[in-house]
Amino acid sequence: MARVKRGKTHLRKRKRLLKKTKGYQYGRRSKIKLARPAVLKAGVYAHRDRRNKKRLARRNWQVNINAAVRPFDLSYSRFISGLKKKGIVLNRKILKDLAVEYPNTLKKLAELVKS
Repeated sequence: MARVKRGKTHLRKRKRLLKKTKGYQYGRRSKIKLARPAVLKAGVYAHRDRRNKKRLARRNWQVNINAAVRPFDLSYSRFISGLKKKGIVLNRKILKDLAVEYPNTLKKLAELVKS
């Protein structure tokens, strides 16, 4: 059987890995043994935090809505449940935009919920 030399493959693999470590500090950017786990860990963190980003955004929307409906003697939970009972389907992102940019519209919604 013929001898298989893998120099090109090995170099290509290394180059691809080290390209991903651009901007890392110390040996993690240049040493394969340190770069490989660093890249894997970075991928794990990136995957996790893409989900956390959505979670935090929703939490901020809820805080903004709660602050906007407090002057109308409503809490966030009562406001949301009142909207559901009235059959008004608006997501939290839209409600936050209403609270920030169109407070009069939110006031009308709050009055509708209270009645």
